Amino acid sequence: MIQIIAGEKGEGKTKRLLDMANDAGKKADGHVVFIDDDKRHMYDLHYSIRFVDTNGFLMKDQNTFFGFICGILSQDRDIEKVYIDGLNNIVKDISNEELEHFLTKLDRTSQEHNVDFVMIISQKTETLPAKAKSYLI
Repeated sequence: MIQIIAGEKGEGKTKRLLDMANDAGKKADGHVVFIDDDKRHMYDLHYSIRFVDTNGFLMKDQNTFFGFICGILSQDRDIEKVYIDGLNNIVKDISNEELEHFLTKLDRTSQEHNVDFVMIISQKTETLPAKAKSYLI
């Protein structure tokens, strides 16, 4: 399953994502991963959540980031949920077409590996592509 929290800066998206991740970290049978582009929220997370900072890695496009996610999943078969804070911050300049392609691959991966993905996209909901809108929460 994929879920998207979308909106502009300052709308409380990260707080909502942190609350969701912390709730999952306390209740999940498997492991929970939180991916962010900096360490700012590392200490806001429940101790059981694995924090991954992408800052030291070059994420030139959505394909590179997708490979990064697959690498994380390949190292831990017990991952149940993955939270991504700010897809737009991790992958710069992602077009709506590229976003749809990324979501298609991520959805397939979610189903094949039984992993839920929740992510923030900093964009007005009206401007999201149709596929992304179908995942809005």
